[in-house]
Amino acid sequence: MTGIPVSKMMEGERDKLLKMEEVLHRRVVGQDEAVRAVSDAIRRSRSGLADPNKPYGSFLFLGPTGVGKTELCKALAGFLFDSEDHLIRIDMSEYMEKHAVARLIGAPPGYVGYEEGGYLTEQVRRKPYSVILLDEVEKAHPDVFNILLQVLDDGRLTDGQGRTVDFKNTVIVMTSNIGSQHIQQMGTQDYEAVKEAVMEEVKAYFRPEMINRIDEVVVFHGLNQENIRNIAKIQLKGLEKRLEAQHLHLKVDDAALDLIAKAGFDPVYGARPLKRAIQSEIENPLAKALLEGKYAPDSTIHVKEEGGKLVFA
Repeated sequence: MTGIPVSKMMEGERDKLLKMEEVLHRRVVGQDEAVRAVSDAIRRSRSGLADPNKPYGSFLFLGPTGVGKTELCKALAGFLFDSEDHLIRIDMSEYMEKHAVARLIGAPPGYVGYEEGGYLTEQVRRKPYSVILLDEVEKAHPDVFNILLQVLDDGRLTDGQGRTVDFKNTVIVMTSNIGSQHIQQMGTQDYEAVKEAVMEEVKAYFRPEMINRIDEVVVFHGLNQENIRNIAKIQLKGLEKRLEAQHLHLKVDDAALDLIAKAGFDPVYGARPLKRAIQSEIENPLAKALLEGKYAPDSTIHVKEEGGKLVFA
């Protein structure tokens, strides 16, 4: 998968890689630097410039809740492996204890759980082509970091049963909320200044050998109202597709979109409340209307704003 000579690469594959940012931006809003950094690293790997014995790419995503860290991982899995099913997500707050290493890579012979294997190694064995998302990595036990260093260094791990698991066709993404307060406090200030403040805190927390082995440390921006409006558009497109399967069309006017974006905006939680806002303001009343048979096949459902509320026509 990695390091295919550019001359042997299919033309479609080359074009796809050159337009990678454009594809990721269809899902990830307001994070230009993050999308660019990830795209550059993947292109280095695919063009044969990166070490073929290491993972496809390794990243540390930094930023507050709800700004697109997980969404970028999903988009990346879809882009590289054609399906979000190739995303392996692990909550690292569950690996805070010393014995947690055995749960990740499997217990050694003679110990409880030896036959089961480790969660990380088993997942990668089943899905060797995948994006591995290690959520809230700062909460993991230091022994877990030693395992991660081994993966970043060698592109492989030996599990509890002595089998080698290959990580060369994976992308490893670690996320952390460390330094998030700087992103929220400094807001739209110069990106480099924000990144510098965040990196000071990161360097105080993570070992230098860890930071040095990661391809890119990416600082995510906090989202503003306009970003949330654009994310609302993306999420509503998903609803439109689901309605089209029922031979119905959805049209949301600009004032209604503004109202949804306002209800779904939270400076602390980013885009997280938006999904709930769309559910409560559009999907719930729409579900009732559909069950009542209000809309005939091939009709268009118009969502408008009247007196600070959404109305359906």
